[in-house]
Amino acid sequence: MTTLGLILVLAFTGGIIGFISLFSLVAIWTERKLSAHMQDRLGPMETGGWHGWAQTVADMLKLLFKEDIVPDAADKPLFKIAPYIVLSGSIAAFAVLPFGAHLIGSDLNIGVYYLIAVSSLVVAGILMAGWASSNKWALYGAMRAAAQMISYEIPVGLSLLVPILIFGTLSMQGLVSVQSGGFWHWSLFSHPPFGLIAFVIYFWASLAEVNRTPFDLPEGESEIVAGYHVEYSGMRWAMFYLAEYANMFLVSGVAVALFLGGWNAPFSFLEVSHEASPLWHNLLGFFWFSSKAFLLVLVQQWLRWTLPRFRVDQLMKVCWKVFLPFSFVNILLVSLWVALSGK
Repeated sequence: MTTLGLILVLAFTGGIIGFISLFSLVAIWTERKLSAHMQDRLGPMETGGWHGWAQTVADMLKLLFKEDIVPDAADKPLFKIAPYIVLSGSIAAFAVLPFGAHLIGSDLNIGVYYLIAVSSLVVAGILMAGWASSNKWALYGAMRAAAQMISYEIPVGLSLLVPILIFGTLSMQGLVSVQSGGFWHWSLFSHPPFGLIAFVIYFWASLAEVNRTPFDLPEGESEIVAGYHVEYSGMRWAMFYLAEYANMFLVSGVAVALFLGGWNAPFSFLEVSHEASPLWHNLLGFFWFSSKAFLLVLVQQWLRWTLPRFRVDQLMKVCWKVFLPFSFVNILLVSLWVALSGK
């Protein structure tokens, strides 16, 4: 790699880390306020200005200076490196997320395949954290997470195959480009009911992938005392928290790119003309992409305070007896449609 290439990679990585940090601050604040209003409370009000917006910033600063405790019985090397692996897997997946027409880390021709593969590092990091903590609750949480995330990777992958089969490419940027021209060209609406079924399966399965309610068994506070990161404190604990919110945006961004038109505007008259500068293309594309993704994040937060947690047997039943059969049938029908239509 040349010096210029290395500088660009470092700049992109720094930008992604900055974006994830800023998004996490905003998302934590919105989740607190959303949960408070749903429960007829106020949420953060005192710290900072309007509606306590600086409360999350204060919490972040507190974590920066909080003591980093490593249990005596822990496997110290694995215990220390686990949060970095979890966060690295999340950040690496952002490399193929298309924020704009020219705003992507690397437009790989196997972008979707890369994303699914590299995000699996998160499972390894969680297992490592649970095992290295030398704590039964942490190990239970890690085993739950591994079983849940590996199981739900199957319906996630199968649902992502639907737009790939329809549009004939694994490139994230390519999948977004063919959805331009208005929301009726988005794969969610352009090929009913295949796109709709795939989107619904993907969205619900992605909740299990990021351990969000009703699939938050790996972190069940009332059952296993916060699960695999129960022994972590300070910045190492914050890295798990940061990775969770990064993954929330990541799975929402993938849904936006493959089913909701990505950086394309919902109406053709809102799209930028081809004569416009690349900077304007990127700014407007970033706005549309981030807005759609953040809307899905708000839905994830809304569901947290609406639905009860599944039991373990219910969680596995939904995956293997509901999502998986529907995914296979949907792929079969899409394949037949593509073969018969010649597209």
